[in-house]
Amino acid sequence: MNKELTDFPEAESFNYTLSIMSGKWKMLIIFHLGYRKVMRYGELKSTIDGITHNMLSKQLKELEKENLIVRKEYSQIPPKVEYFLSDKGLSLLPITKIMCNWGKKYTE
Repeated sequence: MNKELTDFPEAESFNYTLSIMSGKWKMLIIFHLGYRKVMRYGELKSTIDGITHNMLSKQLKELEKENLIVRKEYSQIPPKVEYFLSDKGLSLLPITKIMCNWGKKYTE
């Protein structure tokens, strides 16, 4: 990494944020959960164009490990699992709003 960039006190916290949000799909998952509140696995899969079963499963596990989402499993047949944002995940919603506004500005 560029030495000048690492001299900034914010570089460590910025790198931490990037490490959590790395990958093509995580911000999309957070975006959809943030605005739809609670979603089941199948809803997420059909909402996010192009994501594979394996990738969605992997990304959900990583987001859960980072305490950004909560996975709630119901004991019933057929099994029912819901996902929603934790408080930590909800704290990312202002970032998604800023990203939406930026994209809107430059796609008009």
